Amino acid sequence: MAPRTTPRPLPDLSGTTAVVTGANSGIGAATTLALAKGGARVVMACRDLAKAERTAAAVRRVVPEAKVPLVGLDLADLSSVAEAAEEIGRTSGGRVDLLVNNAGVMALPERRTADGFEMQFGTNHLGHFALTAHLLPYLGTDGPARVVTVSSLAHRMGRIDFDNLNAERGYGSWPAYGRSKLANLLFTAELARRARAAGLDLTAVSAHPGLAATELGQAGPKMAGHSWAARMERATRLFTQPASSGALPVLLAATDPAARGGAYYGPAGPLECRGGAGPARLSARAKDPVTARRLWDVSAALTGVDPGLEPA
Repeated sequence: MAPRTTPRPLPDLSGTTAVVTGANSGIGAATTLALAKGGARVVMACRDLAKAERTAAAVRRVVPEAKVPLVGLDLADLSSVAEAAEEIGRTSGGRVDLLVNNAGVMALPERRTADGFEMQFGTNHLGHFALTAHLLPYLGTDGPARVVTVSSLAHRMGRIDFDNLNAERGYGSWPAYGRSKLANLLFTAELARRARAAGLDLTAVSAHPGLAATELGQAGPKMAGHSWAARMERATRLFTQPASSGALPVLLAATDPAARGGAYYGPAGPLECRGGAGPARLSARAKDPVTARRLWDVSAALTGVDPGLEPA
């Protein structure tokens, strides 16, 4: 394993176009700001456009020359994903250099997407699978491109049960979250293999933010109506790192010139919970190529979106 690294300046990103999902808060907002500081044009793909506009205004206060166009994207609705990809193609001039699949939901009460999928698997994995597939024609049209998909330490608890991907036979909020984050890593590995086999100048990598203080962890308890959600939010800030620190592995994944397809980054501190950024540890299940290939095929069938890349 390569030595762990500490935060370092981003390369000059002038002239590049990035797309960041869930760019209106947390890791997505911190990533957007850092990329804009580096000179990138950052398309903010968000469900809540009013909140995204406030974030974009905050970015422009720090980087007055920042170009941060907004695109509406609801990953829990495949028609919205298709429309967003089409708009991104128009606003980017048919060129995307970096896609950061960051948006997600965590530990929700049982919910379904607009297309009937279990919400966490449908949003975190299937939505990003479909978005990446739709954007493939724009990735790498003028030089190398990169796809970064944000996973989680929770992928280690995840299991892919192809007979119960939609949680019809019982639902647990945390097992479902772990499954979706494991799916993110399997997708990244398979995308890397297929891109390599196709001769595409496309690097697929992943990252996780460790334990970061964002809104993500509060949505589930609040939706379930737990009165302790607000108190928990204050308490967790005592042992989590800020979103700007949690974004460091994502930024390293997005810009590390030494990155190879399938690479995985996380915090460099103890147990990968916080501090710096460097290579992270994949679970054995995340390295299973048989499961990754089958998940790819199943995801294409469920979403009706075929990325068009043959298996390696």
